[in-house]
Amino acid sequence: MNKINKLETLVNEYKQAMQGQLDLQKFTYYAITHHSTAIEGSTLTEGQVYDLLDLDMPAKNKPFTEQQMVIDHQKALVFIMNEAKKHLLLTENLIRQIGALVMKNTGSAYNTALGTFDSTLGDYRLLNVFAGARRFPDSPQVPALMRTLVSEINDKIKNVQTFKQQCELAFELHYRFVSIHPFADGNGRTSRLLMNYVLARFDLPIFYVFKSSRISYIQALEKARATDNITVFHDFMYRQYQKFIEKDLKQTQ
Repeated sequence: MNKINKLETLVNEYKQAMQGQLDLQKFTYYAITHHSTAIEGSTLTEGQVYDLLDLDMPAKNKPFTEQQMVIDHQKALVFIMNEAKKHLLLTENLIRQIGALVMKNTGSAYNTALGTFDSTLGDYRLLNVFAGARRFPDSPQVPALMRTLVSEINDKIKNVQTFKQQCELAFELHYRFVSIHPFADGNGRTSRLLMNYVLARFDLPIFYVFKSSRISYIQALEKARATDNITVFHDFMYRQYQKFIEKDLKQTQ
């Protein structure tokens, strides 16, 4: 059995185990929010995230903006899961809605030479952005790049059939979106939400990139870009998916 077939078997086992387990599903959502926001700098512990989201109990001695980041991500996650149930095609409006939810309480308006935009509204950036030495496409290129991305992903949504194709479409959307970096902030969180939107649209379990794997995650993205070989990123994401499924299966037993 190859690694993808093994993962598909584990996913089917996981789906059976999670049937009717609403509390487990809720805490899985909380864990996804914890890991995704931790990758982006939140210092809240997993327990503090659970207390904040489940009991409305703020974390003591933690920055208010980090707690807002957690609340915003959780609302965005619930939103994409509800949208995925509709089995509609992807739209730029949906992506901008997700971006707006992610940045609702931590974003801001920007005044630039090219005009004003607001990250809390899901506006595309009108400035150039960097991540370390990585320069993302110039802002005037963003609208056309996003139109192309949505069109090409939708063409594939209509045609994918196998588990492998569905996973790799979700990973591709994540990779291509974050490589465009259309927003001033929140691109990483939004890219992972979009990945999970596609998985949920195909009735597959959603998952998270482990915060402990942050450096390997960034390295996989950079290596895929440097070599123009998205398989590098696919391989990393398959490993993360399997790690997540195996971890959660143990918790259901």
